[in-house]
Amino acid sequence: MKTLFFLLEKEFKQIFRNRAIMALIMVMPVVQLLVIPLAADYEIHNINLAVLDQDHSTMSRQLIEKITSSGYFRLKYFGNAHEEALRLIEKDHVDLILDIPSGMERQLIREGQQKVFVAVNAINGTKGGLGAGYLGAILGDFNRDILMTQMQQGGAPYTADVIEITSTNRFNPLMNYKAFIVPGILAILVTLVGGSLSALNIVKEKEAGTIEQINVTPIPKFIFISGKLIPFWVLGNVGFSIGLLIARYVYGIVPEGNIMLLYSFIWLYLLAVLGLGLLISTFCETQQQAMFIMFFFLIIFILLGGLFTPIDSMPPWAIEITRFNLIAYLIEVMRMIILKGSHGYDIAPHAIKVSIFALALNAWAIWNYRKKV
Repeated sequence: MKTLFFLLEKEFKQIFRNRAIMALIMVMPVVQLLVIPLAADYEIHNINLAVLDQDHSTMSRQLIEKITSSGYFRLKYFGNAHEEALRLIEKDHVDLILDIPSGMERQLIREGQQKVFVAVNAINGTKGGLGAGYLGAILGDFNRDILMTQMQQGGAPYTADVIEITSTNRFNPLMNYKAFIVPGILAILVTLVGGSLSALNIVKEKEAGTIEQINVTPIPKFIFISGKLIPFWVLGNVGFSIGLLIARYVYGIVPEGNIMLLYSFIWLYLLAVLGLGLLISTFCETQQQAMFIMFFFLIIFILLGGLFTPIDSMPPWAIEITRFNLIAYLIEVMRMIILKGSHGYDIAPHAIKVSIFALALNAWAIWNYRKKV
């Protein structure tokens, strides 16, 4: 234990001397948690719209006013020149084209139905798809208003043949996207800090030449790896705590579940991530190699972690890959505890899998380091 104590003392002194590492641990989570949730808005605003009004009726004017007053659309073009509207969409100045045909109001009154044409600029699929969805919802609401008006004028009951849908949002009643994205970003930051720093740890000793001095000492390999892991495990918890404070006092996100349960999972998770970083460090000879390999794994983990794309909507082969994705487990558990207030038995399957990863990765790191001595 005395040997481990001296190793920890050495590691902490090296960390505190390095201002770049301290800035990475203390400043990066603060800046990213303050900037990213405010910029990465899941709602799409300022959708550029071109309207071709060939009807010029009272009903078409009401429809255009309803669309532009929704707060989601900006009317970039209004007229009846198809060529001009197509030119604007080709130059990416317009995201949607709404073509209101001639005689729309008359056709609705006589036949009870009428089609309108919507062209979507699919270069930005997310913006175009959501814009088309918003426009479809507004058109549907406008259609119901017309139906109600016609039923009232015809003397029919106001609720005839109408199904009213009432919905309740569980766990996030106001559909606040920050409550959804902030835990995920915090999970990514914990992984970035812990994984990147641990991946550089042993490699720095190799580049400095001090690893040879350590190898000739009687320090057991388990003690050496523990001395490299524990300092970053502590600092990872510090960074996570800073992130929780920002989530609470900046975004008003208070965990619904037990905070100690959340920390217990973070403790296990950090052991797994740090084990992966140390394993990479034992294979590499330079810090550049370690950073490239860790960057490769982190990109895959982040993109397939379920923060930006739901895991259930991925193809089967990608879903199988997520079984080995540590970030996916942390993001899901953080949302379960913070938003749903889940209990220990709810997250137990995830905790068992992460524990297996932690044990396997750290054991592999110890074995591989012993092999290279």
